[in-house]
Amino acid sequence: MERRNTKVVNVGRVKIGGNNPISIQSMTNTDTKDIESTIKQVIELEQAGCDIVRLAIYDEKCIETIRVIKKYTSIPLVADIHFDYRLAIKSIKAGIDKLRINPGNIGSTQNVQKVVDAAKERNIPIRIGVNSGSIKKDIFQKYGNTPKALGESALEHVRILESLGYEEIVISLKSSDVLKTIEAYKYIAKRVDYPLHIGITEAGTLFEGTIKSAIGIGYLLTEGIGDTLRVSLTDSPLKEVEVGIAILKTLGLKQEGIEIISCPTCGRCDLDLLSIVKEVREKTRHIDYPLKVAIMGCVVNGPGEAKDADLGIAGGRGKVALFKKGEIVGTYPKERAVELLLSSIQELIDKNERYRNYPSLQ
Repeated sequence: MERRNTKVVNVGRVKIGGNNPISIQSMTNTDTKDIESTIKQVIELEQAGCDIVRLAIYDEKCIETIRVIKKYTSIPLVADIHFDYRLAIKSIKAGIDKLRINPGNIGSTQNVQKVVDAAKERNIPIRIGVNSGSIKKDIFQKYGNTPKALGESALEHVRILESLGYEEIVISLKSSDVLKTIEAYKYIAKRVDYPLHIGITEAGTLFEGTIKSAIGIGYLLTEGIGDTLRVSLTDSPLKEVEVGIAILKTLGLKQEGIEIISCPTCGRCDLDLLSIVKEVREKTRHIDYPLKVAIMGCVVNGPGEAKDADLGIAGGRGKVALFKKGEIVGTYPKERAVELLLSSIQELIDKNERYRNYPSLQ
């Protein structure tokens, strides 16, 4: 799919926009002032595959957390700030890599200028984030609660920064309404060439939020819209990263890691397929080796339908057939299903020098 051509902004070690990989973001849900808990979660997010982490910076005590995290990890950090321009400036001095503010909400033009001057000095990009609840009254009265209102509200903030000579900008336009969000991003994408951070805000629990996000984010990405994303869930931030990675893999926009394909099961299946899939997924979660593994309940859905998988198993009559690239290489007792898959994955990993330092999967 052809991606929208945008300018590139640097967020620490991560480049957003242009032809750079689409980055995955999440936000800590710990109290930012609790340094130990926050840094623990940041490290967990980084290990899970998160590219950029956002922190709620709501008072001066949060600033020290930024400094400490910077000592222990190099993952880019975003300061989420509302209303207080001084926190933005102090976050920049503490080493933050990106700001999430709305210029129209932090006071006078002089205050915005101070933030811009500090951001310019260290080339810190600013993400303008508009959602359905933050549309200005005059724009809301003119356009109503519509995609155009979201777009025009964002453009108003963009013009403020541009008037001050600053164009290191990322834009997000989010609603909990999937269709409204899609239309808002299509609206803004035709009017600016800044990178876009996409997502469905307040998407809900893991189940509902995953469905909404997969549809909304997935649609935008197929249209070439989106340079960085967050899956907003009422759940662990680690789940947000997991779903985000899955969306990118499904669209072929992320190649790293093991992709598991498995059948929905039927009356022919005599394997405990769910437990096998869960165990293999859990034991290979840390692997970024690009591999497609099939776990199929019977020979009908086995090597034939999964012939494009690098390796896999298919169950039948108390046994499992192990196959590679659609060719059966042997049959074994079904109790060995997990062992077979893990050992076969391990063999492939060991053949590649880059991956030999991974701990054993067994």
